[in-house]
Amino acid sequence: MSRPVTVLVVDDSPTMRGLLTAALRRDPEIEVVGSAADPLEAREAIKRLNPDVITLDVEMPNMNGLEFLEKIMRLRPMPVVMVSTLTQAGAETTVAALEMGAVDAIGKPMDGTPAATAFAELATKVKTAGRSRVRARGDAPAAPPPVDTDYRPDPNHVLAIGASTGGVEALLTILQGFPADCPATVITQHMPATFTKSFAARLDKVCAPTVSEAEDGAPVKPGHVYIAPGGEAHLEVSGASPRCRLVRSETVNGHRPSVDVLFHSVARLGRPMTGVILTGMGKDGAQGLLAMRAAGARTLGQDENSSVVYGMPRAAHEIGAVERQLPLHRLRPAILDLCAASPRAVTPAA
Repeated sequence: MSRPVTVLVVDDSPTMRGLLTAALRRDPEIEVVGSAADPLEAREAIKRLNPDVITLDVEMPNMNGLEFLEKIMRLRPMPVVMVSTLTQAGAETTVAALEMGAVDAIGKPMDGTPAATAFAELATKVKTAGRSRVRARGDAPAAPPPVDTDYRPDPNHVLAIGASTGGVEALLTILQGFPADCPATVITQHMPATFTKSFAARLDKVCAPTVSEAEDGAPVKPGHVYIAPGGEAHLEVSGASPRCRLVRSETVNGHRPSVDVLFHSVARLGRPMTGVILTGMGKDGAQGLLAMRAAGARTLGQDENSSVVYGMPRAAHEIGAVERQLPLHRLRPAILDLCAASPRAVTPAA
């Protein structure tokens, strides 16, 4: 048996530290090695205990969680799972944390929700974080790539993207280089329900296209990016003039929304299409991407070295669903080439 994932719990509330610790200790593959009430205590505990993962609260005394996360990612990169209040402010801060390199996030119990229910996925998220690739950050964020203002998408083309753990950072990297007149784009990113609206709003603010949380019946058209709402429904695309459909049904591959559901729906459209699978744990999206490729789609996958978690891209690659794997920094130009009015060939991986 491999050694357990060691965790440091950081939260200013003694009650919350206790709830988090209890939830994690129920999993025999996790060892909680300590806790800290604020970033100053956490800094010393990290030096002393050298944990594999830390869970980090956003609002704490002495230094807030985002400031502390920035220092961690710059000075001592390690996997971090954010623990956030399920409010608009909490969601916005959590999305910012995921952009900065936090591996994942989970919401705190609210409105009488039992801790066991709220933290049902905590152990899985922590273990996934323990197997993730985390890279150092520089003192300043990388500048977004230049946007090709002369780009023209194929108006009939639909681009479908699926992502999970590490996907917020990956999607930001890709979409910040999209022109305002981008391919019609639909995205399923595994994310708690409260966070997807804030994620879409953040992307809309920093990207040239119009980015929004998908609404049932919304037309899928160039210049727009649609993010699947978290939690209660799957995002599908259907119709001769494609529209978003929010389908309330059971989880698929343990997820709702599911990447597989989105990809399978796009495969049935009978029009030019491209499918892209990004970093994430598990295999959600692999079968759907295979269906897209069988229906004539061009398909791309994020490569192992640039993935935070090489799970979903690996699963898709192993069953032949991925036409070509590329590092994250090369996916944007490859995607735009495939979706252009006059597509060029995908450049071979370096």
